[in-house]
Amino acid sequence: MLARLSALASRRARLVLAGALAFTVAGLIVGGGVTRHLASGGFDDPTMQSVQAADLLKRASGNDPGATLLAIVRTPEGAHSAAARARLREIALQAAAALPAADAARLTAAGASADPTQEPRLVARDGRSVLLIVSGVGEALAGRIQQALAARQDVLLGGSPVVARQVDRIVASDLRTAELIAFPLVFLLSLWVFRGLVAALLPPLVGAVAIAGAFLGLRLAAEATTLSVYALNLVVGMGLGLAIDYSLFVVSRYREELERAGVAAGERPGPEVLRRTLATAGRTVLFSGLTVAAALASLLVFRQKFLFSMGLGGMLVALVALGAALVALPALLSLLGTRVNGLSPGFLQRSAAAAARPAEQGFWFRLAALVMRRPLPIACASAALLLALASPFLGIRFTTVDARVLPSSASGYQVSELLRTGFARSLNPPIYAAVQTPSGDPTAASRVRAWSEQVRKLPDVADVSPPAATGSGVWRVDVGTVGYGNDPAAERLVRAIRALPSADPVLVGGRAAFLVDQKRSLGDRLPWAAAIVVIVTLLVLFAMTGSLLLPIKAVLLNLLTIGAVFGALVLLFQHGWLHELLGFTTPGAIDTTQPLMIAAIGFGLSTDYGVFLLSRIQEARDAGADDHSAVAQGLERTGRIVTAAALLFVVAIGAFATSRIVQIKEIGIGTALAVVLDATIVRALLVPSLMQLLGRWNWWAPGPLARLHTRLSSRWRRASW
Repeated sequence: MLARLSALASRRARLVLAGALAFTVAGLIVGGGVTRHLASGGFDDPTMQSVQAADLLKRASGNDPGATLLAIVRTPEGAHSAAARARLREIALQAAAALPAADAARLTAAGASADPTQEPRLVARDGRSVLLIVSGVGEALAGRIQQALAARQDVLLGGSPVVARQVDRIVASDLRTAELIAFPLVFLLSLWVFRGLVAALLPPLVGAVAIAGAFLGLRLAAEATTLSVYALNLVVGMGLGLAIDYSLFVVSRYREELERAGVAAGERPGPEVLRRTLATAGRTVLFSGLTVAAALASLLVFRQKFLFSMGLGGMLVALVALGAALVALPALLSLLGTRVNGLSPGFLQRSAAAAARPAEQGFWFRLAALVMRRPLPIACASAALLLALASPFLGIRFTTVDARVLPSSASGYQVSELLRTGFARSLNPPIYAAVQTPSGDPTAASRVRAWSEQVRKLPDVADVSPPAATGSGVWRVDVGTVGYGNDPAAERLVRAIRALPSADPVLVGGRAAFLVDQKRSLGDRLPWAAAIVVIVTLLVLFAMTGSLLLPIKAVLLNLLTIGAVFGALVLLFQHGWLHELLGFTTPGAIDTTQPLMIAAIGFGLSTDYGVFLLSRIQEARDAGADDHSAVAQGLERTGRIVTAAALLFVVAIGAFATSRIVQIKEIGIGTALAVVLDATIVRALLVPSLMQLLGRWNWWAPGPLARLHTRLSSRWRRASW
């Protein structure tokens, strides 16, 4: 396959580049407006009881229990004054003027009925703010209300529809900001890494193809299913990062082959140079791209659209970046030839001979030799450091997406905090129960009241609302919690309510119930996702190396790296370390979906760099070097490139640490940490020390597997050459 690709790139370079350009333009035209076709949220699983409870109440009453608009009205004259009641009516009428008649009537009624003397819990503890609650307000209506009240300084709007709109807007804005930060920095760093302007332009070009192709794929997929807007951030970061990695691997090897072939500046290299480049670096990129795509594809097994969208977007961008690096980039190199080294300023010039020098010299060779002289203590110290960093993960607390993901300047966040700190505890987002009774049953009301009295006696209950008939034999009972939202006390209460005996079917919903259900849903699918990642990684690395131990060791090292990243995220985002420097307010917990997504991304990227290092070690070994020398030569050949690739990737994906949404910030920082740890402690210390300790056992495989790999390798070489 690679031989055919190199021949195609050499003979039909202009045609290949024209096709790549057409594909990119189509991706930009069709996929450029993909944001309008993506949705916020996507964190629920339709099979969860909490989701079914919300659906049941929505069908019965016509109002989504989760779509509740909250408005905190400041009343400096005092909430119990006539002026305050007039202010509430005025605000309701002003907002209602922007709505359709039916919705306007509900809002007007809410303002007219807002009498603080009748509902003390709707008045803030300081007596200078009043809460208006309007159910059944979706994102579109919330947007109209926000526009109608935008000029008022005495109203703060919040609740789920406002939070969703603000998240969408901030994500889109942060995406543009991250692009403005990442692209110039990546280009400047590429200029330094590639030592020339021409070569430095190649990663952004490959990245543009990858991002445009992934946007096109997401746009088409959005026609068939609902996708999350969060996927765009991952596509941009991963697309640029993988483009850098693959371009660096291929261009570095191409330069090395030019020097080895003795091609002078200005001469046109023969097809052999490109063929050898794809047979070596191209093979590495192929294996790497497949493992990254498989790692992200593991997220497709989850029912949550957020994770599904991330998995789809990540898989698409990995595969398109792989295709661009193996098809479009070789064609461009074929046209450039030695001009790939062109436009190199004097202070950045580096002799191409340095890339082809004997691999028994240089910093990374000396480092590997030093590590392998003391392999056991270095391996133990490195593993202990990563385990110590991972230890905070044992105390992780989980949460779900709510207003706390927003920056503190957003009204949705401010309303949430004011409810938590300034109003009665019973106004905390409640647990609610949907009780189904036979339609027309005269004893239904008494049974539901009796059941609600049992709920009132449970620990951690602040109050229980009188059962409200929503229609069609469905009753709603709201349960206020003594804690806030979905803290551990609320989770215990959810389980206790579900355990209560009831003569009628009961579905429990609300934020705390959602968190309980989501953890169970993710846990049920986690083994399948882990199996996909591990099995594909083992198969790909076995196909590349012929060893059984090297793939197992790679999986264990990846898990160690991911564990250290999780521990660091707990320190940063749960305990709030460096929160002022990083610019966020800690939610005191980690979103349930983040570890899964960061694990998939980090696992794929760790395997990415591992494949590159192992391929050069294996190449040196096949050339006759002993195991000790092969490891040192492999690290010398890849040390600078992996470090540069990691640095560039950290800039590309780390730009999302500037996001004002905590979840996006977690993705950027978590992924960047995984890359840094893997490119330093793992690749520079753990890998060479463990390779030295295992010696020839690194390459062991059972007889049948070894013979299978020999047959496959011989066919691969014939196909590649």
